[in-house]
Amino acid sequence: MTDTWNHVLDSAGIHDPRLREDYTRQRALVARYRRHAYVAVRLLLPGPVIPHVIATTAFMHHTDTVLDEGALPDRVAASRTWGAAVRDALETGLSDHPVLRPLLHTMTIHPWLAGQVEEFLAGAAADLDFAGFAAEADYQEYVDVYALPAFMLVAGLFAPGTDKAGFRAACRSHIDGSQRLDFVNDIAEDLAGGRLTLPATALKRHDVSRADLEEARDTPGTAALLRDQLAQARADLLAGRRLAGLTAPAHRPFVQALIALELLTVEAAARKGTALLRGSARPSVPASLRVLARGLVRTRRISRTGRTGR
Repeated sequence: MTDTWNHVLDSAGIHDPRLREDYTRQRALVARYRRHAYVAVRLLLPGPVIPHVIATTAFMHHTDTVLDEGALPDRVAASRTWGAAVRDALETGLSDHPVLRPLLHTMTIHPWLAGQVEEFLAGAAADLDFAGFAAEADYQEYVDVYALPAFMLVAGLFAPGTDKAGFRAACRSHIDGSQRLDFVNDIAEDLAGGRLTLPATALKRHDVSRADLEEARDTPGTAALLRDQLAQARADLLAGRRLAGLTAPAHRPFVQALIALELLTVEAAARKGTALLRGSARPSVPASLRVLARGLVRTRRISRTGRTGR
């Protein structure tokens, strides 16, 4: 990476040994969770913001894990316990939890995060009680209530402080496409876990049954269903590209790369077609490296000249 981790922590003003250990632990978690995104963070973002991206991402991932693992009664109980711990930490500014300690420190730098955490927790039941989407409108409600607040935990760190409504609208377009892409690309894993994440009306429109998907049937209907969902994801991701122009220049190469990697995933999923019903698609390593290389060139140009690198 372009900076050593200790230098990153120093640049962010994180000097307390316990906090440094907390952020380092969360860094390892995030790197395992989404390696390509972590590499983009380390390569393309300024050092002072990196630990805060790590802290908010780790908090979001931990919350998702609480909501997703175990039988429903256990998840409900764990969710209540976790929500109480988070709200107590927000109220007192103190916590012994290794996920919450770095988040609380990040909030001292970005106090607006407290409200964003509350919004995210308030929508958590949408994922905890997930029973599928009857129609497209139900999916859109899920994006508004849960996916967008989750994305804003991290995306808010890149907001330049102007045109807040436009920034959130661009984030909404991006996460609509990104969430739909995840649901299509991870359909085999979700179905194995008992979750059907595509709207029932979309299945009906293409004369596809849940059994068709669970049994990975390669039919004209399943092919058309996946193709149409990916086309919608691509359209929303393309609409969300305006997000890069609304971020601070120093963060712009990272946002551009993030969107480009998502679009590469759409292309890889489209090429895989109904084979997605047996496993997810991933962009090729060379294509991903080219995206990161372009971002690194832009980052260095901004560092030298202050220009946006466009």
